Amino acid sequence: MLYDLRTYTLRPGGVPEFEKRFAEGLHVREQYSRLGGFWHTEVGTLNQVVHIWPYDDMAHLERVRGQVAADDSGLWPPKGGDLILEMESELLTSTPWMREWTEPQELGGYYELRVYTYMPGTIPEVVRRWEKAVPAREKYSPLAGLWTSAAGVNKLHHLWPYRSLDDRSRLRAESTRNEEFWPPSPPTGEWMLRQENKILIPAPFSPMR
Repeated sequence: MLYDLRTYTLRPGGVPEFEKRFAEGLHVREQYSRLGGFWHTEVGTLNQVVHIWPYDDMAHLERVRGQVAADDSGLWPPKGGDLILEMESELLTSTPWMREWTEPQELGGYYELRVYTYMPGTIPEVVRRWEKAVPAREKYSPLAGLWTSAAGVNKLHHLWPYRSLDDRSRLRAESTRNEEFWPPSPPTGEWMLRQENKILIPAPFSPMR
């Protein structure tokens, strides 16, 4: 499946109003395809919202985009020109063994989105090593999503839910205590160029919470 990850940077203090407008028009947007999840940043770049939309394939995505563009309800897209400073869209491909987002999920009140950029040509081997290691890591907490860049940007995105920030710290410490299982082995750090992360809180209307 394909996932459209959208990140909007808003004016300081703009998140509550943007979430309100988004929620008011969401029923119109979901006539065409469903929302996977919606969050705002708690740690990382502040005043950002992140929303993820799953699609069956590129044809599905393009069809929905056409339908949304033709919608004349006036409720979508939400009016946000006075709030949005920057918009970014990344098209992601789910890894073959990722659990697809086919229904709402309640996994935790905090989500950590981590993005690793690797050297060109290394992503297939990185994913292979992750596939071997993730089952052991999921004994501590579930993996909500693992994607690679659909446009060949050599990025790996992974999303982890936690009940609290304290829960995150504890589970990460426990999971790395046995280095035989986690992080992936052999390590992928030799190919890694950059690491980024942000802590996200789901909106009340987010299907993934």
